[in-house]
Amino acid sequence: MALLRSRTDTVLGGVCGGIAKSLGWDTTTVRILYVIVSILSVAFPGTLVYIILWIVMPQEP
Repeated sequence: MALLRSRTDTVLGGVCGGIAKSLGWDTTTVRILYVIVSILSVAFPGTLVYIILWIVMPQEP
């Protein structure tokens, strides 16, 4: 199963929605975990990773 950005469950780019779908988790849980990890890493690396994933991950057909 490929990691794809979500078309239906997007807030900003669909990255967390795509990760949640591929893991079989709830999208809200993935978003909360992502925010917590980003805050704990002083936000910059988390933001940079999100932007890179947004560019690199293909969107669902």
